[in-house]
Formats: sequence, structure tokens, C-alpha cells
Amino acid sequence: MSTEMALGRANLKTLYIMKILTERTDETHRLSASEIRDILMREYDIDIDRRTIYTEMEKLSAFGLDIELVGGKGAGYYLASRSFELPELKLLVDAVQFSRFITEKKSGERPKTTNETIYYNVDMLHTAIFNSRQIAFVYADWTLKKKLEPRHDGAVYRVSPLHLIWDDENYYLIGFDENAKKVKHYRVDKMRNMEVRPVRRTKKAIEQKVDLAAFSRKTFGMFGGEDEEVYLLCENRLIGVILDRFGTDVWVKPEGEDHFSAHMPVTVSPQFFGWIAGLGRAVKITGPEPVRRKYLEFLKGILEEYGREEDAVPES
Repeated sequence: MSTEMALGRANLKTLYIMKILTERTDETHRLSASEIRDILMREYDIDIDRRTIYTEMEKLSAFGLDIELVGGKGAGYYLASRSFELPELKLLVDAVQFSRFITEKKSGERPKTTNETIYYNVDMLHTAIFNSRQIAFVYADWTLKKKLEPRHDGAVYRVSPLHLIWDDENYYLIGFDENAKKVKHYRVDKMRNMEVRPVRRTKKAIEQKVDLAAFSRKTFGMFGGEDEEVYLLCENRLIGVILDRFGTDVWVKPEGEDHFSAHMPVTVSPQFFGWIAGLGRAVKITGPEPVRRKYLEFLKGILEEYGREEDAVPES
């Protein structure tokens, strides 16, 4: 097989893994990561690290493939249900093609993240979740030099990992911070020097119930903040915007001929306020009052910045 053909097959590894799961697994027939890797090498001439299998399984699960992982004797992956139609497969191909967390080195086609640490982080996170272990890591932020530098002078975070989610083309970990004693989320590509600790996840961490769909709806740009039940007054033309963002279960009520009111749980953050501001006069926060005041302060702060004459750009 030519090098060009081999590279072409490697770019389709996600779809080949789905094919293997579809044709060879069910509840009584499972395949381990090593067995799947061997099949890829033997039958498709695709040589990948066993750890990459875990990343591929996470992508397929995030897309909607019903993959189960069973431990113990006969451990391995299997496809619990088969409900894909052609349009869904096309969406899967697009998701793989355009995903930013797949590096340029891995795909060789489009601009991606340059941080390959994510592959090893995802592998360790799967291991920690599967074995119910805590993790330790240093969290980083981008600097003006376009480098990731440790946050809080390199402080070590100790977290019980709960879920991995894919949001806005990035992987995030939802975990229980053992120091703060609450659920937080972290962008996986910003987690450095990660290690799986020998310490088991605490009972309080395991008892945390996280509704991933609700979490995604209420969190804007994956930025943290205080959770509030927020009330909005909107023009009728925004009903689609509200339902697309918060789901069809959101509470809505007609208010006269031209408006409706809605309320929903929201993680209040500057990103949420920015989303509201982007809708202009067509939406108004009506409660609770502390959230209204924070939004007014947010808007006033922006206006004050633009009102400074010394910052104005002179006309040419």
C-alpha cells in the first residue's frame, strides 16, 4: 500500500472504529482497546497508539453512538444500539473534519490546536474515571506572548473527575474540586502536568449528579459563575432564539400581543450578559433584582470605557 493510501486510511480511523463496533460487537461480544488497535493494524493498515482509542470512543460517544464499556472479566467496548442514518453519518464526518482539538499534525488539513497534551490528558482522565481515582494538575492561562502559563503561581489542583464533555470545539472536564468542595469545569487542553493519584474519589464527589444537557444550556462559553433563576421579557420574534438556547422545556408565558416572559436557570457571568446585550432592546432582564443590577453595572462599565476622550481614535 502506498504512503498516500495509508495516510488516507488513517484520516478515516474514527469511521473504521465505528465500523468495527457496528459489525463485531454487542452485549455479549466486546472488544478491548488493544483488540481494536490490532484490527485497525491488521485489516486497515492503521497504526495508532492504544491511548488514541479512548479519544476516538469519546468522540463517537459525544456524537451519539451508544457505546458501553464493561470492566472485569471479558472487559471491553461494545455498541449497545444501532440507530445511525446516513445524515447522521455525514454529521459525524463533518464533526471530525472541523474539530479544533484534533491537531494539525494529526489531521494535516485544517488549523487545529497545537497542544497535543490533550490526547494524553484524555487518556488519563478516562483511566481516572474508570478506576474512580482523583487527579492532580496545574491549570494554565494564555498570555500576550501566546503561551500557556500556570495559574495561581503553579498551584496544584486536586479534582475528582466526573464527566468529559465537548463544547464549542473544545474538551472540558467536569469534576469535583476537593478543596473548594464543589463541582467545577476545566478546559482539558489547559491542564498541565496531570497525574492520576492513588487516592480514590471521595463519596461526596461520586454522589454529585450532573445533568450534562442542563449544564450546557445554562453555561455560556463554559465560563463559571453563580447559578440563578433568571427572568426575561422578550419580543415574540425571539422565541426561536430562547428555545434554541435553553431547550423546549423552558417556561414561557405570553405578555400582551408583542412580548413573552421566560425564566430559566443560568450561570450568571459576563458571557451571559454579553449574549443578552447582543439581543439589544428585544430582551430585558426582569429579575432577580441582583442580576438586573449586575447587568446594569456591566453595561455602564462598557459605556464608561467608550466615553473616555483620551482613548478616542483621532479622525484621519
